[in-house]
Amino acid sequence: MKTLLLFLCTAFPLLAQVETLDFGARGRLTIYLPGDWKVATANMAGTYTVNITPKKEGVNASCTIAVTFPASDRFDTKARLKLRVEADAYGLAEGSVEKKAFAREFTLTTGMGFYCNFTDPELRGQPSQPGNYKVTSVGKIKLAPDVLVDVQILADGFRDAPYQELLGAIEGMEYVRR
Repeated sequence: MKTLLLFLCTAFPLLAQVETLDFGARGRLTIYLPGDWKVATANMAGTYTVNITPKKEGVNASCTIAVTFPASDRFDTKARLKLRVEADAYGLAEGSVEKKAFAREFTLTTGMGFYCNFTDPELRGQPSQPGNYKVTSVGKIKLAPDVLVDVQILADGFRDAPYQELLGAIEGMEYVRR
C-alpha cells in the first residue's frame, strides 16, 4: 500500500498540466492541474495573476490566483492570517447561506493558508448555469514573508470533480525559494 501511494504521488506531476511562475529572486511557483483546464497568466505591476478555466463545455468552474509581494510580513502567525481571511470574506458571508466566514486551513506542501466557503442562496437547488456559480471559496496563502497568494475558486458544488481538481491544484502547488 505504501508503495502504491508513493508511486501515485510521484506520478501525479507527470500526468498533470504544469504551469510555472518565475518570480526571479523571490522564487518559483509550480501549479499542477489534473484534467482539462485552460490557463492564462499575466504579470502586471508586480502582481502575477493566473486564471484557470475549463476546456470542456458544460464544466462550470474557474479559479483565480493572484500573487503579490508585500514589503512587510503582516501575517507572521497562522492566527493573523486566519483572521485576515475571515475579515476579507465578511461581505461574501453576509449574502451567503453560511452567513459567517469560517476559515479552514489549506493542506499545503509549502507555506500556510486559509480559505472560507460560501454558498449562493439564490442558486442553491437550481440547475447549473454557465458563469453563475453556486459555491465560492476565497482565501490567502503565505508562501514566504514576501510572497502572498490570494485564491478564489468558483464552482457548482464543493464535492464536484471540477472544484476538487482546482482545490487539489492549489493545495499541491510547489514553491521553491531561490
